[in-house]
Amino acid sequence: MIGESPRVATGLDSLVEGRFARLRGRKVGLIANQSAVDRRYRHAIDLLHDAPGVELARLFGPEHGLRGEAQDMEGVGSGSDRRTGLPVVSLYGEGPESLSPGREDLAGLDLIVFDVQDVGARYYTFAASMFYAMEAASRAGCGFLVLDRPNPLGGAVVEGPTVGSGFESFVGAYPMPIRHGMTIGELARLYRDERRLDLDLDVAPCSGWTRDQLWDETGLAWIPPSPNMPTAGTAVVYPGACLIEGTNLSEGRGTTRPFEFWGAPWLEEASYQMVEEMSGQPGAGFRPIAFRPKFQKLAGETCFGVQPVVEDPRAFSGLETYLKLLLLAVRADPGRFSWRTEPYEFIRSPIAIDLLFGSALEREAIEQAAREPDLDLEQWCLALKARWGEDSRSFVERRGPALLYEGSN
Repeated sequence: MIGESPRVATGLDSLVEGRFARLRGRKVGLIANQSAVDRRYRHAIDLLHDAPGVELARLFGPEHGLRGEAQDMEGVGSGSDRRTGLPVVSLYGEGPESLSPGREDLAGLDLIVFDVQDVGARYYTFAASMFYAMEAASRAGCGFLVLDRPNPLGGAVVEGPTVGSGFESFVGAYPMPIRHGMTIGELARLYRDERRLDLDLDVAPCSGWTRDQLWDETGLAWIPPSPNMPTAGTAVVYPGACLIEGTNLSEGRGTTRPFEFWGAPWLEEASYQMVEEMSGQPGAGFRPIAFRPKFQKLAGETCFGVQPVVEDPRAFSGLETYLKLLLLAVRADPGRFSWRTEPYEFIRSPIAIDLLFGSALEREAIEQAAREPDLDLEQWCLALKARWGEDSRSFVERRGPALLYEGSN
């Protein structure tokens, strides 16, 4: 209802209600973007800048920039914030060295505050930015405070392969499954403990959130944390749809439905067959689509594909859905389909799809399955999921001590 308070309060709300007691008398750096707002839509930059007894000295912007105006993999320069005049350090510049703050960037600071909305998928890069900043803060003797926010996918489901040795990257900075089922604050606790960082870490938790809650049950407004994450529904498909980035297919960037729309000019006829083959997939219906991206891959070309229309987000698996769709797209026209080979998040090799999966095994399984004319799609997917099962079970045990919220573990 309009005018009602959200049922869930974020870590920033908690900080405001506590009158910034955690920050008083400290020189603070803030890592944030446009998603860092309280229940009244006031931005963390403005709140900390105006808070009595708090010295907000420096700002840090993750991928897409402090205010979220840059597209994916678009380098952002450092400078100053137009509103406050504070210096801004970019944590996503023109090279991999820009991904972590340097010692000089943390000089004189007592505490780094992190407030960015995550979406619950390992390859969404804000968690990696946090991990790298925690490492830097540990080296500099600087404290670290995470203002927690709910995982829009909930905290119960853990799904997908983990990152193998040699496949670490900005989309796989730590060995965890694609869908990790943790909040950003819980991830910070896990990383600190497993990396054994000498770091004074504090988490301002959410209140009113439980692990079985999805975003629409929190009462919180969705503030897009990146240009191509316009709705909480986008986050639901993202754990699978992001895999399309590792191909020459469009993942819908340059449209109003990024990640829900995907396809290519050569898939018009195949899209109808895909809809038939995907019937019965839990939690969603499917429809053939046509779209024309305005920018990025296949810009200006009419593309055809299949949109998953999510009907039950609890039953829907974005990863399973897009794995099947990806295989069907490869089989539809192997001569035109290709894996992305351009540098991806500053890395040329391994290729993008292997970085996203965290190994080459899944790509090889797709390539092999595409050559089998009588493949049972469901059984193939079950075999892949069985391969990930031990990783998921192990991760659920590993994450236990880091969890902050009640509900199904």
